[in-house]
Amino acid sequence: QVQLVESGGGSVHTGGSLLLSCAAIGSIRSINDVGWYRQTPGTDRELVAAISRDGSTNYGETVKDRFTISRDNDKNTVYLQMNNLKPEDTAVYYCNAGVSFPGLVGEYDYWGQGTQVTVSS
Repeated sequence: QVQLVESGGGSVHTGGSLLLSCAAIGSIRSINDVGWYRQTPGTDRELVAAISRDGSTNYGETVKDRFTISRDNDKNTVYLQMNNLKPEDTAVYYCNAGVSFPGLVGEYDYWGQGTQVTVSS
């Protein structure tokens, strides 16, 4: 069993910064590709940023040059540094990861519980 535990959300003013973390807790072999998504009421989840196990990244157009995704494979943790936050960044942020387990072939898809980010003007 594994949990993806997100932390670091909160409330900031426009221009502020937050660092989100997504830690995989449990007896796993590795986390593989990881994505940060966000969702506001009544909308679909939107991909914000993604990172592969080897560190390749991609970003949504609205967050390029403001957000940075990174990872620490030794800690099974992925981070999302969010700078120059805007009110339109307000959402619940979720991490999604492919997780591999000892003795099992392939990977399994997990979502975190979400963390609220609120940006006020």
